[in-house]
Formats: sequence, structure tokens, C-alpha cells
Amino acid sequence: MANKEKLPWDLVEEILSRVPPKPLVRFRTVCKRWNTLFDDKAFINNHKMTFRFILTTKSKIYSVSLNPEIEVRELNIPGLNLPDQEPEDLVDCNGLLLFEMSRGAVVCNPWLRQTRCISEPEGNQTSLHFLGIGYDHNSSRAEEIVYKTLSVYRKDVGYTHAWKIHDFATDSWKDQELEKAKSRTRPSSSGVIVKLHSKRGVLLNGNLYWVASYTTRPRFFLISFDFSREKYSRFCGLPCGENHDLDALVLRVFKGGRFSLLKQCHVTKKIEIWVTKNKINNRYGGEVKWVSFMEVSTPELPYLEQNYRKPYSQPSYFIDDKRDDKRLVMCSCDVIGRAWIYVVWGNKLISKIQLDSVVDRWPLHCTYFPSLVSVPGTRREEAELQMTRRQMVLLVKGKWFEQSNGMWTNLTERTGNTKTVFLSARMTFREVVKLVKEKMDITEDVDVTLTFQWPSYML
Repeated sequence: MANKEKLPWDLVEEILSRVPPKPLVRFRTVCKRWNTLFDDKAFINNHKMTFRFILTTKSKIYSVSLNPEIEVRELNIPGLNLPDQEPEDLVDCNGLLLFEMSRGAVVCNPWLRQTRCISEPEGNQTSLHFLGIGYDHNSSRAEEIVYKTLSVYRKDVGYTHAWKIHDFATDSWKDQELEKAKSRTRPSSSGVIVKLHSKRGVLLNGNLYWVASYTTRPRFFLISFDFSREKYSRFCGLPCGENHDLDALVLRVFKGGRFSLLKQCHVTKKIEIWVTKNKINNRYGGEVKWVSFMEVSTPELPYLEQNYRKPYSQPSYFIDDKRDDKRLVMCSCDVIGRAWIYVVWGNKLISKIQLDSVVDRWPLHCTYFPSLVSVPGTRREEAELQMTRRQMVLLVKGKWFEQSNGMWTNLTERTGNTKTVFLSARMTFREVVKLVKEKMDITEDVDVTLTFQWPSYML
């Protein structure tokens, strides 16, 4: 008999929208229709546990939802221990977050509660700044996306910079020197100095993009970094013409394959937003056409970039046009560093809410659209961990039980030979066997009863 759906599809969607995000990853294998649904941005945006902004302070991380009321929640993400490691910057990369720390970085999917640490390369690289996450779309490892991070650092006390690429698959670094450049800049092929308006890269189709300008004139354009070619290039012009350095100018991804650009004049506080007419082709920026999306000019609007000397001072925003009137939602800090959410509908500021629960001033913030993309490497590490646990259970005959405190015990009785052994998730089976036998001080042909506790990071 044919397998038919017993529930209406709308009801199935409604039920799945209430399932916590982590099980949804496993549910991809149920059927093709479910797998397609989980890639649908509309489904993710309508999920009951979705959120639109991330804010982080010295000690806490928060999510901000609009359902439709604004709701702020404190997030507890394993592996991201605040305030032991205070974030210095925060970059959103299409569902993944890149936290720049004082030493190294942490990649995180807050929706799936997954993290992975990136250690700094060996050597003395002062002022190593992480610019974003991308991937090599021409990789020979076609079975999976090869994610990489891009960072830049000052190589000496002069103006010499170098950029580094970290490969998640191999956990290795590649170093490449930049020619003479100034802070937050990079040179063009002609030797003209180019200044980045913000060092936070915007990820689209594997490449990173920034708003930039020549130091000799205030006309802005987009530059890109192609991870396949490991090369910077000027991508396309911007519709806003000449701008002042104090103008807020923020690039975002729009509808998955296009760009949006927000500009706020630092004098009039007028906001203008443009979007690209068509989807972006990584190689042909000359064909990009920008169209006006909306303009907002109201005396109730604040100036959104209060502290332009800080890398995170620019506003975070998202736009949608699903309704009759276009909506703009922004997160920004006021003159004393308090976080606010502004909602503009049409040409009117309809909501202005201070995030009182975010107690620390000047929080890092970014727009965030949840994703079911796993943090690179976490699936493999989790699989290795489970394999090690299964191998450990097979060491001793009898039935194993896991207690609530994380201890594993075996029912086989062997009085006097019960001890505690601490293991690493990266140990091979042979290494585990050797360690157990050495700990018990017995020969390999003797069966033992072993009680052990996994380290906290493995639980």
C-alpha cells in the first residue's frame, strides 16, 4: 500500500515549526520534502524559536526576536565561556557567527548551540583581526563545502600587512603578505590605497564583500575576496555616490542572493536603502544594477552611528517587503551605548524600544538569520566522540549504564579493580586500551570492571 501523508501539509509545517532546531538536522533524512522545507528561508523565519539579532557584552549573549513583539532572551552556548574570553568583534556569516577574541576566534551556530574554537597560528602576530568566513566554491573536495576564515594582521611596526586563511577541514593556516597598506586598508593592483568602511565581511556565494573607498576621494564601491583564487578585487560601484566618513553605510545580503545597502546621512539623518536588481554573480560585478528600495526621513530618527571609531558602531538591520508597506528593523546604540531596536513601516518610525535587559553599554550586535548549517568540523568531532565511547564500552564485558552525573559503570563484578580513568575524545582505540591496562596494572588477557568519567567538554 502506498505511503500517504495522514496530516495536511500546512499542519505538518506548523508542527515542525515548533520542534527545537537541533532535531531538525536529523529530520532531513525523513523525506525529500522535509529536507527541502528546512532549506526554505520562510520556514526558518516563521519557526517559533527563530530570532533576528544577536547582541553580546563582556559577560552575556542575547537574542532578539520579533514575533511580532520584541523579545530578548539570554543565550547559553556551550564552548563560548564569557567573561573568561571577551569578544572583541562579531561577524554574521549566513547563519554562522564569528567571534573575534583577544586570542583566536570562536565560530558558532547559536541556533544549533554548536561552537568551534580557532587557535591563532604559531608565531607572534600582533593585532590579528578576523574579517569573516567564506568557502572555496571550486574545491576538489566537492562532497562538502570547505569553509575558511580570513584574517589580517600588521606584520611589522610599519605599514606592511599580511593576511591569513584558516582552513576548517585541515585546521591549517596559510600566510600571504599584503603590500604597503594602512590600518583597515588594502592595496589595489595599481598600488592605490583602498580603505575599508568596516572590516566586517559580508558573505555571499562563498566570497566576502566590503564597502570601501580610495583614500584620495570619498566615492565608495564594493571590493571582494575570492577564496577560490585567494585574491582581492574591485567588484562594483555603489548607488550612493560620494559620502562622508561619518555617514552610516551598511551592506547586507537580501533575499539570499542579492545585496541591500543602507545609508544614513550624518547631517540630515535621512535613511536611503538600495537593493540589487538581480542575483549576484561572483565574477561579473560590472553587471550589477542597484534600485531604490525605500527612503526614510523623519525627525524622530536618531543618528545610528554614534561612535564611528569603534568597529561595531554601525547599525545592524534587515528589510522585508512581504506586506503592502515595506518594513525596516534596525539595532543600534545611543550616545551613551544603550542598545535600541527601531522599527520603520513605510516612512514612519512606529516603534522604538530600549533593550533594558542588555545591561552592559556598547554591546556588539549583528543581524542574524538562523540556519541549520552545522559549524564546520563539529559533525566529524561528534562522530569521533561517539565512536570513542562505543569503543570504550566494548573494552569490558557486561552491560554499561550512564548515570546522571556523567559517570559510566559496568555491571561486571571484579572486586578491587574498580578505578577512574580520564580519556580524551581524540584517543585511538589502541591508545585507550593501553591507558586502561596501564592504569589497572594488569595484563591484557585479564577482564576488568572500569568506572570512568568523561571530561566536561566531551559531555
